[in-house]
Amino acid sequence: MAEARIEPDRYELREPPRYRFALSRRQFLGTVGAGVVVLVVARDGLSLGEPEPGEAGMLRAAADPIGAWLHIGEDGAVTVFTGKVEVGQDIRTSLTQAVAEELDVPPASITLIMGDTDRVPYDAGTFGSRSTPQMGTQLRRAAAAARATLIRLAAERWEVDDVAQLALAAGRVVHRVSGRSAGIGELTGGRKLVEAITADQPLEPATRWTVAGTPLPKVKGPAIVTGRHRYTSDLRLPGMLVGKVLRPPSFGARLASLDTSAAEAMEGVVAVRDGEFAGVAAPDEATATRALAALRAQWEAASSQASHRSVFEHLRRTASSPANGRGRPAARGDIEAGLAVADERLEASYTAAYIAHVPLEPRAALAQWEGGKLTVWTGTQRPFAVRAELARAFRIGEERVRVIVPDTGSAYGGKHTGEAALEAARLAKAAQRPVRLVWTREEEFTWAYFRPAGVVDVRSGVRRDGRLTAWDFHNYNSGSAGSRTPYEVANARMLFHRADSPLRQGSYRALAATFNNFARETHMDELAARLGMDPLAFRLKNMRDERLRAVLEAAAERFGWSRWQPGPGCGIGLACGVEKGGYVATCAEVAVDRASGQVRVLRIVEAFECGAIVNPDGLRNQVEGAIIMGLGGALWEAVEFEDGRILNPRLSQYRVPRFTDVPPIDVVLLDRKDLPSAGAGETPIIAVAPAIGNAIFRAAGVRLRSLPLVPYGLRAAGHL
Repeated sequence: MAEARIEPDRYELREPPRYRFALSRRQFLGTVGAGVVVLVVARDGLSLGEPEPGEAGMLRAAADPIGAWLHIGEDGAVTVFTGKVEVGQDIRTSLTQAVAEELDVPPASITLIMGDTDRVPYDAGTFGSRSTPQMGTQLRRAAAAARATLIRLAAERWEVDDVAQLALAAGRVVHRVSGRSAGIGELTGGRKLVEAITADQPLEPATRWTVAGTPLPKVKGPAIVTGRHRYTSDLRLPGMLVGKVLRPPSFGARLASLDTSAAEAMEGVVAVRDGEFAGVAAPDEATATRALAALRAQWEAASSQASHRSVFEHLRRTASSPANGRGRPAARGDIEAGLAVADERLEASYTAAYIAHVPLEPRAALAQWEGGKLTVWTGTQRPFAVRAELARAFRIGEERVRVIVPDTGSAYGGKHTGEAALEAARLAKAAQRPVRLVWTREEEFTWAYFRPAGVVDVRSGVRRDGRLTAWDFHNYNSGSAGSRTPYEVANARMLFHRADSPLRQGSYRALAATFNNFARETHMDELAARLGMDPLAFRLKNMRDERLRAVLEAAAERFGWSRWQPGPGCGIGLACGVEKGGYVATCAEVAVDRASGQVRVLRIVEAFECGAIVNPDGLRNQVEGAIIMGLGGALWEAVEFEDGRILNPRLSQYRVPRFTDVPPIDVVLLDRKDLPSAGAGETPIIAVAPAIGNAIFRAAGVRLRSLPLVPYGLRAAGHL
């Protein structure tokens, strides 16, 4: 099958288009009424924001020469346009706060238009914890530009020379001297006024925030909890059919022949074969299921493939020459010299299995062709990339494709691509009617991409006093994100080796940072044990980063690290890390039942710092969610596969955290109003697994170097 490779520190899937079928901008200013329009010429870089190192491959010039971000109507309603999408992280609420803060209007007066390629400026996608630092800043600039325009309009209307006498508050501009005021919608006088954003647009400092920095109830929260909110799988169009796709029996199998006659004999059924693509569309779910079963296919199986039992040897065997995110080794000093002066040396290998994203909402799409234009509603993190996929597949211009992203039931990095959109659109093309296609859970487990499996080899050296002298870190296949050590060591090398992945792989929450952090923090714990040092003291001794030190000390203090008293079968562990501008430290306490070998996490304390906090409640939710998700990858989650087949493609076979698995969680948030806001969707997951693994070591004396740690318990793995 086509391989998807993770480039170092990138979020782009490196694979051929999923389908290539044999089938042979909007003018924004004309779509809005009178009022203030804030826009930016895309070539100045503001429309995309500054990429992180290694993310440049995900960015391109905007599709439109002008990107419009904000409109204030004559009625005072504020409409904000962004290519970011809502996948459960509640970015809609924090972006609303950002605009409300700079424009000084009630949050209820703001509506966000998100992820509609016909209405919003180009955006590379919702990934990399970039929504808050990039899009939040961009929309703050747009709101600040609108604010300056409104004050200027009021000064002109009232013939006020000193604009310092004017203030904007609660959606009205007020002249402090005369007491005159006007609503923001009144000031345009029925005209359409266009204002550009400047890079030096002054913004409100976090120390003066009144709306941002405070808890704000989730925008659209009542509709979500009452079930009135609609996701892609809820959408209906008149005359809509239900689609199903014929899947190969194994990865890489080729469709040799297909008999569609039995399916086509069913009333209202349309059957399609286009190259390797085959599927049906029918009036309802039951008929579509019967029609799919009626297809008679002959398949040619692919050659033998690696299994989950042999994958780590396979990755080592197929590994290429090392590189970091810029194609060069990341190194300083002399590794061999550092090892030579060490009092203790340690070599160890760590592994991580493929794991699935398991989104609450599987992939789904609703496609409609009208007048030669294709409109697709689908859950994706990259609407503009999916638009491009559709245009390539059907050989039409991107201006004839519109992608709309309804709120999506989670993604975790797993919905960068547009498979369901392509499939629904191909079936709709054949049926000449709208088609909705929703993947089954088994399809999601089998045909989506996975978090990469990986191997990490570490060689290290340390003096008796606890000072690191050498650090040699090699990652095979899973990526370089988070591989750079935050500890002070004169002789260090961090290398990434690409390898041939037997499974389709791609982005996952925090990418390789979770596994790289597991390997590093487990290895640090092993070194501390060799020296007989306290794991906290050992880390602090080798740390100069004050932000990392702050979260580590905050987590340890709240956890009671120095005051903890061991109980029977209990142990504690900690870990820390830096990723995407966020700083995290996690402490965990576990209990090991020696009779059964089962491991139970008793409590978790996590301290997190990501600069100035925009929404404390939203941030806490993100941290707690990442911790719970991290439990699964730490303890149980692993994709099992053999001969091109996934062996555990159901939730009854694939273990995710259950309500009974979730321990008491205590989140400590450090609010740094003196620093820019960073994202929070990824970093809180990276220290969970090593903290738990290190706690298991103290509880049972067993050092575990593979993720998941205890898929069948310690006794089943022969550790007790």
